Amino acid sequence: MSFAKSFAKSSTKPRDVQTAYIAAETIAMRSRSWNRLRFEVEYGLEKGTTANSFLIQGNLQALIDPPGETFTEIYLRELMLRTNILDISYVILGHVNQNRIETLKALLAKNDRLTFICTNPGAIALRQGLGENIKIQTVRGEETLDLGKGHTLKFIPTSTPRHPDALCTYDPKAQILYTDKLFAAHLCGDQIFDEGWSQLLSDRRYYFDSTMVNQVRQVEAALDKLADIPASFYAPAHGPMLRYGLNELVKLYRQWCDNQKQQNISVALLFASAYGNTTTLANAIAKGITKAGVAVELINCENAEPEEIKAAIEKSSGFLIGSPTLGGHLPTQVQTALGIVLSTASKSYQTGVFGSYGWSGEAVDIIAGKLKDAGYILAFEPIRVKFTPTEATLQLCEETGTDFAQNLKRLKKVRTTLNPGSTVEQAVGRIIGSMSVLTVKRGEISTAMLASWVSQASFNPPGLTISVAKDRAVESYLYEGDRFVLNILEQGKQLHKYFMKKYAPGEDRFQDVKIESTEGGLILTDCLAYLECQVAQRMECGDHWLIYATAQNGKVLKTNSLTEIHHRKTASNY
Repeated sequence: MSFAKSFAKSSTKPRDVQTAYIAAETIAMRSRSWNRLRFEVEYGLEKGTTANSFLIQGNLQALIDPPGETFTEIYLRELMLRTNILDISYVILGHVNQNRIETLKALLAKNDRLTFICTNPGAIALRQGLGENIKIQTVRGEETLDLGKGHTLKFIPTSTPRHPDALCTYDPKAQILYTDKLFAAHLCGDQIFDEGWSQLLSDRRYYFDSTMVNQVRQVEAALDKLADIPASFYAPAHGPMLRYGLNELVKLYRQWCDNQKQQNISVALLFASAYGNTTTLANAIAKGITKAGVAVELINCENAEPEEIKAAIEKSSGFLIGSPTLGGHLPTQVQTALGIVLSTASKSYQTGVFGSYGWSGEAVDIIAGKLKDAGYILAFEPIRVKFTPTEATLQLCEETGTDFAQNLKRLKKVRTTLNPGSTVEQAVGRIIGSMSVLTVKRGEISTAMLASWVSQASFNPPGLTISVAKDRAVESYLYEGDRFVLNILEQGKQLHKYFMKKYAPGEDRFQDVKIESTEGGLILTDCLAYLECQVAQRMECGDHWLIYATAQNGKVLKTNSLTEIHHRKTASNY
């Protein structure tokens, strides 16, 4: 356990606030939920989350990043135990979103003298949510604020397409860097700091892949700004604070950014969003694209310059456009971006359109119509989502992104192996494995994968390894703690052929097979045997993930039959 002195005892209730001193005159207030709060890709591991807020008590008091409306009531109750809200002078916002507005309204109701500190995009969002009469101090560069007692805060804008208003804050007395979305992770627990940091890396990596990998140029710019700040630890908006694994995670962020930049195919993903729903769709599609080994340049049209949009299109091999519908029309920024696309992108580019709407939804049809009229061929049917996307919708978007990327790779004739005819690949191809079908079920989502790279890995507990390509839809449901069913197929039967075909995004994989539902997956009742498994470890291996899982339950359904074996001539394909 860290040195932090905890005020509040750990709770197993669905929501509470964990409060602790983390430095002189500095209190962390971690609003915790063990349940998944929102249907967004970044919450996909379903490990809950913490919304981290901080109170600095100098001669003047400042509150950093109050949580969203899910926690408003319990957060204010806890805050009033720690200070008189009337004594708070400033509220510093690492970013502004609609979810946070309700908590800010509640704070203003108790103290209308509050001054909000944020970047200019954040100020625009604040005035839209709270009115024109609120007090805002806008950060336009690296500015400072003296709270007294040595707490002279330094502000560092770190804008990204997803969070154009992003702002980091450094307190030199406490040597704490408040990083907001950078270095965060969605998981809920009692840990305030990152003791055992290596065990948290899969959660950090998942968060990076969900929120940062599609904007690595801006992430690297932010890392450069933060590189020389002598912080003892980082305090992100979600998850444990970084002390023990800080240097390693910063290095990994740069490594993950480099990996993305080395992809030889890229997609320009242009979008605007009125209430965040189109942004959610964009991130789900982007995650699917990056899973397939294709880079994404995420462009928020509301903040991008025309030259930036043009440059992204020119270096890409395809583009996607997402838009909300405002009064039956496209937002002006999307209209401008569309004009740049039509004058810049080759007609041979792969393209697609998506968007969310409240009442009508004409924007998606307008964009699709203009692209078709200009001679572009849409790679998929336009995705139109009313109000907030569901978990099934996000899975559809992710699979659509993966298909889009795979089509680009086929058109570019990208080779997945160095030399398919080499003696080495021929020899590796002689390694055989049992033919199986891995199935997963999560709420309304069910998916499957034909697997032959399967091997027993341990006696006690009975364990096995499965190699899963990064671009498989099922990959998103194979993190530590996740459950699945491995269905081992019977020799001489044709069940494997059903799962060999290419499925469209969102298509039901089990429409014509007999199944039984179990915890975490589906049993194919015509298989030879099945194992109900739980993921214990996960290791990155080139273009695949190696999954080690323990068998929790299982049964042989056909005792007099043999296992189907997969024979290959070369290691260049399955």
